[in-house]
Amino acid sequence: MNPSWIYQILSMPVVQLLARILLTMTFWLSGVAKLFDFPSAVAEMTANNLPAPALFAAITIAVQLVGSALVIWGGSLVWLGAGALGVFTAMTIPVSHAFWRAEGMEAVAKMHVAVEHMSVIGGLIIVAVLHAVVPHLRRK
Repeated sequence: MNPSWIYQILSMPVVQLLARILLTMTFWLSGVAKLFDFPSAVAEMTANNLPAPALFAAITIAVQLVGSALVIWGGSLVWLGAGALGVFTAMTIPVSHAFWRAEGMEAVAKMHVAVEHMSVIGGLIIVAVLHAVVPHLRRK
């Protein structure tokens, strides 16, 4: 069985754009929220015991928004956006979701978030790989 109609749908630029928007949604929504409520972003960094919380908040916003834009745009720097978001996501696990330092239900909740983060990292890797190996996915 050859589901050619599925391939036709998946090869549509609008479907590919939608997929990149959805994959990055968690990042750009968070970045926009932090941008418009910077004091809360600084408080979040402070709660995570990060030094220079205002600087970390600004860097977080930049990575979330610029990384998302690079992935959504679909140009030659998809790999950079996906990589930045992936590294950022991996770094949040020991900083904000260290389930191995928590107990009980808090540990379970943090572990679930950490596993979800790893899944998102996998999705970002797939986007970078596909853009590297499938020429028609790259924006001209």
